[in-house]
Amino acid sequence: MDRQAGDFRLGAAVYSSDGKHVGTIKRALVREDDFELRAIVVEESKVFKGHLLAPGALGLEDDLVVPIDAVRSATHERADLALTSGEVRQLPPYLSYRPATITPGAEFAAWSAAFGGNPGVFPVEEVASRSKEEIEIDAGENVMVGHTGQKLGQVRDVLFDERELIGVVVEPEGFFKKPVVLPRRFLRRSDDLSLFVDLTEDEATNLELFKPTD
Repeated sequence: MDRQAGDFRLGAAVYSSDGKHVGTIKRALVREDDFELRAIVVEESKVFKGHLLAPGALGLEDDLVVPIDAVRSATHERADLALTSGEVRQLPPYLSYRPATITPGAEFAAWSAAFGGNPGVFPVEEVASRSKEEIEIDAGENVMVGHTGQKLGQVRDVLFDERELIGVVVEPEGFFKKPVVLPRRFLRRSDDLSLFVDLTEDEATNLELFKPTD
Protein backbone atom coordinates (compact mmCIF):
# COMPACT_ATOMS: atom_id res chain seq x y z
CA MET A 1 0.00 0.00 0.00
CA ASP A 2 1.41 3.37 -1.03
CA ARG A 3 0.90 5.41 2.10
CA GLN A 4 2.99 7.85 4.09
CA ALA A 5 3.48 7.12 7.79
CA GLY A 6 0.57 8.40 9.84
CA ASP A 7 -1.54 9.47 6.83
CA PHE A 8 -4.41 7.10 7.61
CA ARG A 9 -7.30 9.02 9.23
CA LEU A 10 -10.80 8.37 10.51
CA GLY A 11 -13.34 10.43 8.60
CA ALA A 12 -11.34 10.38 5.35
CA ALA A 13 -13.36 10.09 2.14
CA VAL A 14 -13.16 6.69 0.43
CA TYR A 15 -13.21 6.20 -3.35
CA SER A 16 -13.42 3.07 -5.50
CA SER A 17 -10.89 2.37 -8.25
CA ASP A 18 -13.39 3.65 -10.85
CA GLY A 19 -13.71 6.99 -9.06
CA LYS A 20 -16.98 6.53 -7.18
CA HIS A 21 -17.31 8.13 -3.76
CA VAL A 22 -18.04 5.16 -1.50
CA GLY A 23 -18.27 6.91 1.87
CA THR A 24 -16.01 7.69 4.82
CA ILE A 25 -13.72 5.73 7.14
CA LYS A 26 -15.64 5.13 10.35
CA ARG A 27 -13.62 2.52 12.25
CA ALA A 28 -10.27 0.79 12.28
CA LEU A 29 -10.00 -2.93 13.07
CA VAL A 30 -6.68 -3.89 14.61
CA ARG A 31 -5.28 -7.18 15.88
CA GLU A 32 -5.44 -7.19 19.67
CA ASP A 33 -2.02 -8.69 20.40
CA ASP A 34 0.11 -6.38 18.23
CA PHE A 35 -2.34 -3.66 17.07
CA GLU A 36 -1.65 -4.34 13.40
CA LEU A 37 -4.24 -2.77 11.11
CA ARG A 38 -6.35 -5.52 9.59
CA ALA A 39 -9.31 -3.71 8.01
CA ILE A 40 -11.22 -0.46 7.86
CA VAL A 41 -14.96 -0.05 8.27
CA VAL A 42 -16.45 2.33 5.73
CA GLU A 43 -19.79 4.06 6.21
CA GLU A 44 -21.42 4.19 2.79
CA SER A 45 -22.67 7.51 1.47
CA LYS A 46 -26.40 7.86 0.77
CA VAL A 47 -25.71 8.15 -2.94
CA PHE A 48 -23.54 5.03 -3.06
CA LYS A 49 -25.95 2.84 -1.14
CA GLY A 50 -28.95 4.14 -3.08
CA HIS A 51 -30.90 5.81 -0.26
CA LEU A 52 -31.32 8.98 -2.31
CA LEU A 53 -33.05 6.89 -4.97
CA ALA A 54 -35.25 5.20 -2.34
CA PRO A 55 -35.59 7.74 0.49
CA GLY A 56 -38.02 5.56 2.44
CA ALA A 57 -35.73 2.54 2.49
CA LEU A 58 -34.99 1.13 5.92
CA GLY A 59 -32.83 -1.65 7.29
CA LEU A 60 -29.98 -1.28 4.83
CA GLU A 61 -26.60 -1.74 6.51
CA ASP A 62 -24.45 1.38 6.12
CA ASP A 63 -21.02 0.01 7.09
CA LEU A 64 -18.80 -2.25 4.99
CA VAL A 65 -15.65 -4.13 6.00
CA VAL A 66 -12.73 -3.36 3.68
CA PRO A 67 -9.59 -5.53 4.13
CA ILE A 68 -6.52 -3.35 4.44
CA ASP A 69 -4.97 -5.06 1.42
CA ALA A 70 -7.79 -3.53 -0.64
CA VAL A 71 -6.66 0.01 0.26
CA ARG A 72 -4.41 1.21 -2.56
CA SER A 73 -3.37 4.57 -1.07
CA ALA A 74 -4.34 6.95 1.73
CA THR A 75 -3.84 10.58 2.74
CA HIS A 76 -5.31 12.63 5.58
CA GLU A 77 -8.38 13.44 3.50
CA ARG A 78 -8.80 10.50 1.13
CA ALA A 79 -8.39 6.74 0.79
CA ASP A 80 -8.43 5.05 -2.63
CA LEU A 81 -9.38 1.41 -2.95
CA ALA A 82 -8.10 -1.20 -5.37
CA LEU A 83 -11.72 -2.31 -5.84
CA THR A 84 -14.33 -1.19 -8.35
CA SER A 85 -17.65 0.15 -7.11
CA GLY A 86 -19.24 -3.18 -8.06
CA GLU A 87 -16.67 -5.09 -6.00
CA VAL A 88 -17.16 -2.74 -3.05
CA ARG A 89 -20.91 -3.43 -3.06
CA GLN A 90 -20.13 -7.14 -2.62
CA LEU A 91 -18.12 -6.58 0.56
CA PRO A 92 -19.67 -7.93 3.79
CA PRO A 93 -21.55 -5.56 6.11
CA TYR A 94 -19.84 -4.81 9.40
CA LEU A 95 -22.96 -5.41 11.45
CA SER A 96 -25.53 -8.16 11.10
CA TYR A 97 -28.44 -9.23 13.26
CA ARG A 98 -29.58 -12.60 14.56
CA PRO A 99 -32.22 -13.80 17.01
CA ALA A 100 -31.04 -13.32 20.57
CA THR A 101 -30.91 -16.22 23.02
CA ILE A 102 -33.92 -15.91 25.30
CA THR A 103 -35.33 -17.93 28.18
CA PRO A 104 -38.28 -20.30 27.55
CA GLY A 105 -40.56 -17.95 29.49
CA ALA A 106 -39.53 -14.92 27.44
CA GLU A 107 -39.92 -16.93 24.24
CA PHE A 108 -43.48 -17.92 25.21
CA ALA A 109 -44.29 -14.27 25.93
CA ALA A 110 -42.87 -13.21 22.55
CA TRP A 111 -44.92 -15.84 20.70
CA SER A 112 -48.04 -14.82 22.63
CA ALA A 113 -47.51 -11.18 21.71
CA ALA A 114 -46.96 -12.10 18.07
CA PHE A 115 -50.17 -14.14 17.89
CA GLY A 116 -51.93 -11.28 19.62
CA GLY A 117 -51.22 -8.95 16.73
CA ASN A 118 -47.84 -7.54 17.77
CA PRO A 119 -45.33 -8.95 15.26
CA GLY A 120 -41.65 -8.17 15.40
CA VAL A 121 -41.32 -8.48 19.16
CA PHE A 122 -38.64 -11.19 19.13
CA PRO A 123 -35.33 -9.79 20.43
CA VAL A 124 -32.30 -9.67 18.15
CA GLU A 125 -28.63 -9.16 18.87
CA GLU A 126 -26.08 -7.19 16.90
CA VAL A 127 -23.06 -9.11 15.61
CA ALA A 128 -19.91 -7.37 14.36
CA SER A 129 -18.00 -8.90 11.47
CA ARG A 130 -14.61 -9.21 13.13
CA SER A 131 -12.62 -12.07 14.59
CA LYS A 132 -12.11 -12.65 18.31
CA GLU A 133 -8.51 -11.52 17.86
CA GLU A 134 -9.53 -8.10 16.54
CA ILE A 135 -10.70 -4.97 18.32
CA GLU A 136 -12.36 -1.91 16.84
CA ILE A 137 -11.35 1.70 17.33
CA ASP A 138 -14.15 4.09 16.53
CA ALA A 139 -14.31 7.89 16.36
CA GLY A 140 -16.25 9.15 19.37
CA GLU A 141 -15.62 5.96 21.34
CA ASN A 142 -15.16 6.47 25.09
CA VAL A 143 -11.64 6.00 26.45
CA MET A 144 -11.81 4.56 29.97
CA VAL A 145 -9.06 4.11 32.56
CA GLY A 146 -8.90 0.42 33.47
CA HIS A 147 -11.81 -0.70 35.62
CA THR A 148 -12.01 2.55 37.60
CA GLY A 149 -14.99 3.90 35.69
CA GLN A 150 -13.01 7.06 35.06
CA LYS A 151 -13.36 8.51 31.57
CA LEU A 152 -10.21 9.89 29.98
CA GLY A 153 -11.97 11.29 26.92
CA GLN A 154 -13.16 10.19 23.49
CA VAL A 155 -11.34 8.86 20.42
CA ARG A 156 -10.83 11.58 17.85
CA ASP A 157 -8.50 9.81 15.43
CA VAL A 158 -5.96 7.03 14.98
CA LEU A 159 -2.30 7.27 14.00
CA PHE A 160 -0.64 4.55 11.92
CA ASP A 161 2.84 3.90 10.57
CA GLU A 162 2.09 1.67 7.60
CA ARG A 163 -0.09 -1.05 9.21
CA GLU A 164 1.14 -0.51 12.76
CA LEU A 165 -0.98 1.48 15.18
CA ILE A 166 1.27 3.97 16.94
CA GLY A 167 -1.30 5.92 18.90
CA VAL A 168 -4.83 7.20 19.40
CA VAL A 169 -5.80 10.88 19.45
CA VAL A 170 -8.03 11.54 22.45
CA GLU A 171 -10.37 14.50 22.92
CA PRO A 172 -9.98 15.95 26.42
CA GLU A 173 -12.10 15.25 29.44
CA GLY A 174 -10.87 16.03 32.92
CA PHE A 175 -7.09 15.73 32.68
CA PHE A 176 -6.38 18.10 29.78
CA LYS A 177 -7.92 20.81 27.60
CA LYS A 178 -6.56 19.99 24.14
CA PRO A 179 -6.40 16.74 22.11
CA VAL A 180 -3.49 14.50 23.10
CA VAL A 181 -1.76 11.47 21.63
CA LEU A 182 -2.21 8.26 23.62
CA PRO A 183 0.64 5.88 22.66
CA ARG A 184 -0.42 2.32 21.94
CA ARG A 185 1.56 0.94 24.91
CA PHE A 186 -1.23 2.21 27.18
CA LEU A 187 -4.00 0.41 25.26
CA ARG A 188 -5.34 -2.77 26.80
CA ARG A 189 -8.63 -3.85 25.24
CA SER A 190 -11.86 -2.67 23.66
CA ASP A 191 -15.50 -3.64 23.71
CA ASP A 192 -18.52 -2.37 21.79
CA LEU A 193 -18.74 0.73 23.99
CA SER A 194 -15.27 1.76 25.15
CA LEU A 195 -11.53 1.58 24.62
CA PHE A 196 -9.73 0.73 27.87
CA VAL A 197 -6.29 2.06 28.81
CA ASP A 198 -3.87 1.46 31.66
CA LEU A 199 -2.13 4.63 32.86
CA THR A 200 -1.77 6.74 35.98
CA GLU A 201 -2.96 10.31 36.46
CA ASP A 202 0.64 11.52 36.22
CA GLU A 203 1.09 9.68 32.92
CA ALA A 204 -2.17 11.14 31.62
CA THR A 205 -1.18 14.72 32.45
CA ASN A 206 2.13 14.24 30.62
CA LEU A 207 0.68 12.97 27.34
CA GLU A 208 1.92 14.81 24.25
CA LEU A 209 -0.45 17.34 22.65
CA PHE A 210 -1.74 16.32 19.22
CA LYS A 211 -0.30 18.52 16.48
CA PRO A 212 -1.91 17.63 13.13
CA THR A 213 0.31 17.84 10.09
CA ASP A 214 -0.76 19.28 6.73
